[in-house]
Amino acid sequence: MLTFLGFAMIATFLILIMMKKMSPIAALVLIPALFCVFAGKGAHLGDYVIDGVGKLAPTAAMLMFAIVYFGVMIDVGLFDPIVRGILRFCKADPMRVVVGTAVLAAIVSLDGDGSTTFMITVSAMYPLYKRLGLSLVVMTGVAATANGVMNTLPWGGPTARAATALKLDAADIFVPMIPALAMGLLFVFVLAYVLGVKERRRVGTLVLPGQVEREAAEEELVPAAPAASGASAPVSTSAVTSAPAASASASGEGAGSAAGPDAASASAAHGGGDAATPEDGFQGLDPHRPTLRPHLYWFNAGVTVALLSAMIMELLPIPVLFLLGAALALTVNFPHMPDQKARIAAHADNVLNVAGMVFAAAVFTGVLTGTGMVKHMADWLVGAIPEGMGPHMALVTGLLSLPLTYFMSNDGFYFGVLPVLAEAGAAHGVSPLEIARASLVGQALHMSSPLVPAVYVLVGMAKVEFGDHTRFTVKWAALTSLVVLAAGMLFGII
Repeated sequence: MLTFLGFAMIATFLILIMMKKMSPIAALVLIPALFCVFAGKGAHLGDYVIDGVGKLAPTAAMLMFAIVYFGVMIDVGLFDPIVRGILRFCKADPMRVVVGTAVLAAIVSLDGDGSTTFMITVSAMYPLYKRLGLSLVVMTGVAATANGVMNTLPWGGPTARAATALKLDAADIFVPMIPALAMGLLFVFVLAYVLGVKERRRVGTLVLPGQVEREAAEEELVPAAPAASGASAPVSTSAVTSAPAASASASGEGAGSAAGPDAASASAAHGGGDAATPEDGFQGLDPHRPTLRPHLYWFNAGVTVALLSAMIMELLPIPVLFLLGAALALTVNFPHMPDQKARIAAHADNVLNVAGMVFAAAVFTGVLTGTGMVKHMADWLVGAIPEGMGPHMALVTGLLSLPLTYFMSNDGFYFGVLPVLAEAGAAHGVSPLEIARASLVGQALHMSSPLVPAVYVLVGMAKVEFGDHTRFTVKWAALTSLVVLAAGMLFGII
């Protein structure tokens, strides 16, 4: 009964948000509450919710102060050189823009924190997508999938959980998996190229004239020749400047994803300063915003490096590190109280949306765990494995990691399900190391799970509906995970 209710609750949630019948926050709260009553445990709903909130409160605190910290770093111009470099590479070619999104997300993912990756990636690329009229779900899908592959880094979480659950060395799990993960990342880049070519055919291409390339802020955009035969006509200069929402929604895959402010207001929102004018070109972040602090650039860079290093070395809990970092960044860069209040207010919308989503997700996870639905679902799936598949438990683990890490938290999968799979594999002579490596396969898909708080940072900052993101991303993320699994088996890693 609990097994059926668990699957039914998850299916109901996904269907309602993908059909846009309910908002994610409302669905995360009301659906599990209703199914908790169906399970006959409505009297314990309060306990389940409080337990879930208690477990996710540190994550919510981390996200809140991480948004403030990196928001301030974006305001003061710490990431402007990276943005300018990416935009110089992208120019005005949709294919380059999408590939640049994948590259930027993969690079920033080296810090092991999905929220950081999404904040920097969206802040850099959002204005460019809006001005070119590109589909915003392409941006969120590519960024989430690239981050999912990189999330397998030892300090990213899943590898450490697998090592802890099976009492193995994280290096023994991760290092042999590098070739397979590299194939997964390469597939993401190829996917970004294919999606970028498709966007180029839809919106056309722009070129940057002149003998010598100048900074993006000084470049003048003119229409280029039409793309391949059958492509739409090139976007005009005025269309690029305004980037109407209708342009991005012209594609079926991007429908509903382009809603939001125009490029100018987006620049103001992310940059914290005056909106960029058409003459500013494709700088992405307004180079004249009043919040810039060029004289403090190296201080801010040093603090950020120290913060990320302390996070990797686990010197302090991550929420504490970001709390201290946000307080220091605000105090040094904006010593006057009105300026500090203005910066906090500028990022309050993102903070409230993400924190609200995390605490709503606490209801969902609290009911799933408290009622025993997760355990019954996992036991049913493990019990459904045919006896003849015993010698192939690594393959089975890799395949199961896709749905299980999507519908469960990493903690639930790695500490609750993985030991059972490893025990079943050991009975048939399958090494726990192979099981542990196979368990990492589903991370590309996991990063778009409704139970991952960071994904709400991504869709919130990109002004994309969660249902649109899910519809577009799941198929590509699942395919990426299967590529990693196939490469692992081909190389004899799994």
